[in-house]
Amino acid sequence: MLELTKKHHTSDVTEICLRVPTKDAQQVFEATKQFLLLAGLPVQETNEQGEPLYTLDEVFPDSHPGVALKGYRIREGITQKALAKQLEISPSNLSDMEHGRRPISKAMAKRIEKVTGIGYKVFL
Repeated sequence: MLELTKKHHTSDVTEICLRVPTKDAQQVFEATKQFLLLAGLPVQETNEQGEPLYTLDEVFPDSHPGVALKGYRIREGITQKALAKQLEISPSNLSDMEHGRRPISKAMAKRIEKVTGIGYKVFL
């Protein structure tokens, strides 16, 4: 292994903290993040304790909206056939959505919302 990869080099890093009005915090954060990304600099988000935050994609790299649909179905103890009937689609289409082989359209997500009571954006 190369010597450079064996130890962390943090002596050339500067932490910058900003105090902004709460109502503007998200906008300032997004603008700063976009600037750093455009400049080709790495961005590592942390919580108030300085611990790194991770995106859903980093934690669940194989996740897709169909996972939420399958999770709902299993939690409620509903078969694919029964849920497909409520959604007025074929069980094979439902299976394809649950396994990420078929995208869930906005119209379908809204149908799912009517049946499940879960906001349609979860399924997009």
